[in-house]
Amino acid sequence: MASYKYEVVGADGKPKTGTIEAMNMEVASAELKSGGNTIVSIARANAFNKDLEIHIGKAVSVREMSVFCRQFESVLNAGVTVVEALDMLSEQTENKPFANAIAEVRDSVQRGETLAVAMAEHPKIFPNLMVQMVAAGESSGGLDKAFSRVGSQFEKEAHLKGLIIKSAIYPVILILVIIVVVAIMMIKIVPTFTSQFDEVGGKLPGITLAVMAVSDFFVHSWYFIVAIIAGIAIFIHAWKKTEGGAHILGKFILKVPLVGPLSIKTASSRMTRTLSTLMGSGVQLVDALGLVTEMMGNAVVKQALKDATEEVSRGIPLSKPLADSGVFPPMVYHMIEIGEETGNMEDMLDKVAAYYDEEVESATEALLAAMEPLIIIVMAVIVVPIVLAIMMPMYTTASEPDRRQKKGCYMSAMRHVMIDT
Repeated sequence: MASYKYEVVGADGKPKTGTIEAMNMEVASAELKSGGNTIVSIARANAFNKDLEIHIGKAVSVREMSVFCRQFESVLNAGVTVVEALDMLSEQTENKPFANAIAEVRDSVQRGETLAVAMAEHPKIFPNLMVQMVAAGESSGGLDKAFSRVGSQFEKEAHLKGLIIKSAIYPVILILVIIVVVAIMMIKIVPTFTSQFDEVGGKLPGITLAVMAVSDFFVHSWYFIVAIIAGIAIFIHAWKKTEGGAHILGKFILKVPLVGPLSIKTASSRMTRTLSTLMGSGVQLVDALGLVTEMMGNAVVKQALKDATEEVSRGIPLSKPLADSGVFPPMVYHMIEIGEETGNMEDMLDKVAAYYDEEVESATEALLAAMEPLIIIVMAVIVVPIVLAIMMPMYTTASEPDRRQKKGCYMSAMRHVMIDT
């Protein structure tokens, strides 16, 4: 199976991009056209345009699960039994833990268990969302459609997460560069100049003395710095797992400029798309809301959906608790309200999901555009004072002979730095 990056115009007239797995380009093109799409471009994915793989649990990537669903759908449509399909897929799956799990599911089905129950025995491989959709598909007799829907769900989920992660790579690299540059300057370069300045003597500027003191602390107490950073990281990791900590952190993230709106749009996209997929597979709204709640990472969003689930279970329309939560944008609950009134909830949810998919892409680009200059400014604020601290002693000496001596000191230190590095 190969990956193909595509750009199409959907049946609704909107442009779409993504990645599809197929035996060859002809098969990929045929599958895209079968969905009512007009192909603008399609090419084999490479390291520069391929979506990043996001893993479910520890063993299986979303892309692998999507391929599994698509292949299962194809063999079922060809008239192959579930046991035979599982046998075929276990043999051709390269991921060993995944292949072993599929083989164990096959054995369980042969013993008389339903496919959903057999999959539920491997929660680290098959997510609960998939198990529930397969169970609904088995109950309705539409197992092939269930796999088609969950395959599409995984494809869109992988694309959405991959987009966010790829957008974060450049800022992360810049931050790492800042850390490395500052570490080299404070541990290697500044101590070299410090020894030269000590030989010359004289009064040094305050900024130079401050940088020298910080550098000395870095050199002789680096283990203390590492211990503090590690302690803070461990504390935050443990604190955010508590109910109160998770809620405070979630609330803080939603209030951060650019990051907060992006989080809300991402949550809105995931919620509406998953609800549409589950309801289209025959899962009841209350059960679907429970599954969607489990998927949410932000504690504030998760709590809002928990409250909505309780309200819906008491017969209150979903749009009302979502509106009362103050978390979701008006478009989400207004469109859901229209779907409730017209009895066309699934289509309304699909439209909201498609809208927020585009919004997430725009918000991600805006966040990246804002972060790049901000990180560069932070780097300048950190590095420029260090450079000034090194340069200023040459120009603060009262007499010309002392100035020439310090310039000689500076050149000597520069030679030491160049030789050492």
